[in-house]
Amino acid sequence: MGFSAAEREELERWIDIIWEKAHELGLDPYPTHFEVVPQHIIYELGAYGLPARFSHWTFGRDYHRQKTSYEYGMSKIYEIVFNTDPTQAFLVEDNSMLSHKFVVAHVLGHSDFFKRNTYFGHTDRRMIEQSRLHAERISEYQDEFGWREVEDFIDTVMTIEEHFDPSAAVFRRKSPEQYAIDRQRSGEPRTSSYDDIWNLSGSAPPPKARPRKIPEEPEKDLLRFLIEYGRELTEWQRDIIEIVREEMFYFLPQMRTKIMNEGWASFWHERILESLDLTSEEHWEFRKLHSSVLSPSGSRMQINPYYVGFQILKDIKRRWDGEGDVRDVPEEDWMGRPMDRPVGQGLNKLFEIIEEDNDVTFLRRYLTEELVKKLDLYTYKREEVNGEEAWVVQDTDWRRVRDTIVDGMTNFGVPIIYVDDGDYQRRGELYLRHAFDGKQLDTKYTDKVLRNIYKLWGRPVTLETVIDGSKNLLSFDGSEFTQKSG
Repeated sequence: MGFSAAEREELERWIDIIWEKAHELGLDPYPTHFEVVPQHIIYELGAYGLPARFSHWTFGRDYHRQKTSYEYGMSKIYEIVFNTDPTQAFLVEDNSMLSHKFVVAHVLGHSDFFKRNTYFGHTDRRMIEQSRLHAERISEYQDEFGWREVEDFIDTVMTIEEHFDPSAAVFRRKSPEQYAIDRQRSGEPRTSSYDDIWNLSGSAPPPKARPRKIPEEPEKDLLRFLIEYGRELTEWQRDIIEIVREEMFYFLPQMRTKIMNEGWASFWHERILESLDLTSEEHWEFRKLHSSVLSPSGSRMQINPYYVGFQILKDIKRRWDGEGDVRDVPEEDWMGRPMDRPVGQGLNKLFEIIEEDNDVTFLRRYLTEELVKKLDLYTYKREEVNGEEAWVVQDTDWRRVRDTIVDGMTNFGVPIIYVDDGDYQRRGELYLRHAFDGKQLDTKYTDKVLRNIYKLWGRPVTLETVIDGSKNLLSFDGSEFTQKSG
């Protein structure tokens, strides 16, 4: 159907109005560029995560899933917004003008969150351009080394893409030559199975000395460890691991603040649209759209971040404004000690929270007993019912429900794995340790992951974990997966 010149002109006028209203109400978003695109572009952007990102079959799979879900009326993406400066946002061309107003206000809430929240402070705001350069490099590797080989390598790396250290900084990899120079200047002897990395000159090796442990301390950043010490990797393969790691750092703050971010954008699209001069028809459409976006999740196994984030923020504002029953849940400091809560400070409190918190601290501090009941939250477990496996309610205690939700968000729900020894048994093998937190690993999935790590490391890989209360060692030696008590 397209987007006419008259519609574009009207939309531009409303963008200016909403921009001024957002600032008037206290928001401070980045300059924001809006582009109107067909529906299929929105789903492509949603699947890839970044414009012009490198191609991979998993992105195509996600695109078709989203598109099919939309075509069957199961879900709809109204906008895509990227954390850049200026913020880049994409609107769907066949939406109504009221929907555009709604989405523009929502996007400005996101942009304000990107600018305000401390976890976005180290984001590369030029990541769209950076991802384009990444895609170009990978395309060159495909031309030089073969599409299938590069695709298979990316497949392998993406199975461990979340195993990096969120607290570490993005680093620029040195060349092997620079590592050798650094070692030489430090006067540190190097005798281990990694001598071929450091002794690049072809000269006689230094006198034997007790090899230093690699890594010296347990390393949480598996991707970085492989980049630096993966002796079987070529330079183009190291570069691809570095590309995947660097893009994960871009997505990291969004992974940490999904509930807060969507709740904040929803909180502000409501406030902004309520302040606009809407017709009665537009107001009805707005409320219908708002209710659709903020409806409880259709699946009991997951929560709607828009709904939960919005409701928690509304509740905080109510309590810090002194509305209703303010005797519930006093503010606490970081040690859990009660603090005075001034009245009439609801909005100020929200700005403070949005600047300082992430989803884990946000839910732990502000998901109250009353909200757990209101949002109808509880935990589940698998149980046999009438001879069949089914999900049943496990717990409705609000503290255990809150703690279970928070626990599932720790490290994004991904097991924490440390590299303990890169020269295990003095044979250059890799020894990993699972930071066991009470949740057992799926051994079938672990088998697949260890096989992929073996492809990257080139030598046997062993993972220490806990199964049925006792230490176990899961290993892959290149041909066989084994499990034994440690």
